[in-house]
Amino acid sequence: MRHALRGVVGDAVPRRVVVESPPRRGSGDYATGAVLQAARAGGVDSRVLAQRLAESLAGRFGVGRVEVTDPGFLSVTLDGAGRSALIEALTGQDRSVPDAPAQDARHWAQVTGERYEKLLRRTEASPLFRVQYAHARTRALLRNAADLGFTAEAGAGAHPYEGPAERGLLALLADQHRIAEARDHARLARHLTTVADAWHGFHETCPPLPRGDEKPGAAHRARLALTEACGTVLAGGLSQLGVTAPAHL
Repeated sequence: MRHALRGVVGDAVPRRVVVESPPRRGSGDYATGAVLQAARAGGVDSRVLAQRLAESLAGRFGVGRVEVTDPGFLSVTLDGAGRSALIEALTGQDRSVPDAPAQDARHWAQVTGERYEKLLRRTEASPLFRVQYAHARTRALLRNAADLGFTAEAGAGAHPYEGPAERGLLALLADQHRIAEARDHARLARHLTTVADAWHGFHETCPPLPRGDEKPGAAHRARLALTEACGTVLAGGLSQLGVTAPAHL
C-alpha cells in the first residue's frame, strides 16, 4: 500500500500508513484512510486522490476489487490468489512447546488483569485456555491430516477463501503483525482470544479434515493451510506474552 500510495502522491506519503480490517465486516477485506492524510498534506481533493490510488491498485496481483467511499476511504478485497499468498506468508516454523499451566496463568493474568485462579481452570470461561486449545487443535489437525495422507496447500484447487468464516479469520491473522508491533500486551491478548474464537467458528463451518466417508480433496488441503497459518500466528502471539503454545492439551 505504501508503495502504491507513493506512486500517486510522491513524497506526501504519511509516515504511518495503516491498513486494517474494516470496523464493520462488509465486502472489503481491508480498509485504509491514508489518502485523507496525504490529501491534507498535498492540498488536493481526497476523493480524487483516493480514486487515483484505487486505479493504481486495481489489477495488481492478489487484488480482486477496490472501492472508494467518502470522503476518501479505500476498501480492498483480495482475490483467491491474494488470500493464498497471505496464508503462505503467515505460515512459519512451529514454536510448540510443552505447557506450564501455573506460569502461563500468571503471565496472562499480569497482562490482562484477569484472576489467576480463573485462568488455571481449563474451561471455555478462561480466555487463556481457549487460545492454547485452539493452537493445540491446529497442530492436532495437521497430524491427523498426515495420518490420512495429505498436507496443507494454500490455494489448492484455486480455493478462493471467500466464505465469511474464512475471510474473517484470515483478516484477523493478517492484523496480528500490526497489533503485535504496538507492544500493547493486553490488546494482543484480546486479539488472540478473538482469533481463537474465530478459528473455532471456521473449523465448524469449513472443516479442514474430511468427515464420514468423504475423501480428502483440494478444499481440505486449502483449509488445512489456513489452519496451519492460524496455529503459527497463535504461537507467535503467545510467545510474545511469555506464554507457552502447547501442541497437546
